[in-house]
Amino acid sequence: MSLLNPSNGWRSSSSRLLTLYSALFVVWSGLLMGVMYYEVSHYLDNLARHSMMQRQHLFSRFHGIQLDEALIASTTFDQRGVDAYGLFDEQQRPLHGLIRQIPAGLPLDGKVHELDRCSEPDDASLPPDSCDAVATRTLDGRWLVLARDNGSLFAVNRIILHALLWGVSLTIIPGIAGWYLLRRRPLQRIRALQASAEAIVAGNLNHRLPLSSRRDELDMLAAIVNAMLERIERLVNEVKGVCDNIAHDLRTPLTRLRAQLYRIQQHAAEGSSEAAQLDQVIAETDTLMARFRGLLRISELEDQQRRSGFVLFDPLPLLQELHDFYLPLAEEGHLSLSLQAPQDLPAVTGDRALMFEALSNLLSNSIKFTPAGGQVRVRASNNAGSTRIEVLDSGPGIAADKRAAVFQRFYRVDDTDKHGGFGLGLSIVAAIVNLHGFSLDVGSSELGGARLTLDCCQRLLPATA
Repeated sequence: MSLLNPSNGWRSSSSRLLTLYSALFVVWSGLLMGVMYYEVSHYLDNLARHSMMQRQHLFSRFHGIQLDEALIASTTFDQRGVDAYGLFDEQQRPLHGLIRQIPAGLPLDGKVHELDRCSEPDDASLPPDSCDAVATRTLDGRWLVLARDNGSLFAVNRIILHALLWGVSLTIIPGIAGWYLLRRRPLQRIRALQASAEAIVAGNLNHRLPLSSRRDELDMLAAIVNAMLERIERLVNEVKGVCDNIAHDLRTPLTRLRAQLYRIQQHAAEGSSEAAQLDQVIAETDTLMARFRGLLRISELEDQQRRSGFVLFDPLPLLQELHDFYLPLAEEGHLSLSLQAPQDLPAVTGDRALMFEALSNLLSNSIKFTPAGGQVRVRASNNAGSTRIEVLDSGPGIAADKRAAVFQRFYRVDDTDKHGGFGLGLSIVAAIVNLHGFSLDVGSSELGGARLTLDCCQRLLPATA
């Protein structure tokens, strides 16, 4: 059983939460910036209009030569290109000032109005942008036009806008760095939890998920899982102990029972019905004893301490030995048994005797279920630096819906007694494969039957106690 890889990038929960928080922060900052921009722009606009109204009231107190002198003196303090004025006679002919023509569309009502343009396009001395302007009649009957360019207000607004944008940018950049660092630490802890979980899945129920000193949500979850594992381990050990004790305790009385039956059989008349019944009872007793031996064998293989005896060995001599051992049995069943293996197979780490036992079970099953005239093939190859061993046959194969169940104890694809067996052979193979940390796959072969693939690439193994 393989576990899912930890989420990466935007799929992790921490990334999604941080992204949501960042989006909310940006939206809120945008709203705040918009409100500030509107308020500052509205304030500056009102301030400019109020300043122009004050100038208008100031100049309305003068007339004649005094007005002319006051207007000329005001140019000293006015900002060129922003503030401007124009003085006209009663017939609206220009007298002096930068404004040489009353702007079109400006009402002569003494109120401040916003104009799209204060001057003609070819007049570079006047404000080129929109402006606020007012036209009022002086005490001596002349007309005075005052104008102020709105571009200066827009410049101030742009400065404020740029400052806010820079502020948001300088906030987002540390936010992205914080997002990377904050998502990296939980992923490291998740990978540590995954490594421990894979060790538990591999069969080491003594292993526990790591806990940190922070006692956060991940630690709470790991503590809950550890408590569950302790309970599961205790229950599994109790059930396993009961089964092992039953199998071990019944082996002795069954042996005595068989011996008694054999002695009785020796006194029975040859060819009598009693002798035939005793033969059948002895055969059933042998079947029970074989099943108990198989259960005890599986229990022995599930002991993780056997890993301490693992060595590095060449798989090619083992495969040749396996082929030579089963060749007479295949020939007796009129089968063709072949071995295909290169000379440079990668070395395998494990128990050589157990590997021979596992491959023997696989090969004997293929020979047993393949009809006469068929083929059985043992094929080995180098699979990315590890040895892969395949046993293929031209038999009936294994249905796809039954491939996951063939490794269960006492399960038989054929419920009849035509092929014999107790349904423990592949369970023993599965126990050996799990002990080594290898993988075993069941599929269909190009010969038309089953293909059993043993991949000798060791996955993560739990440490032995």
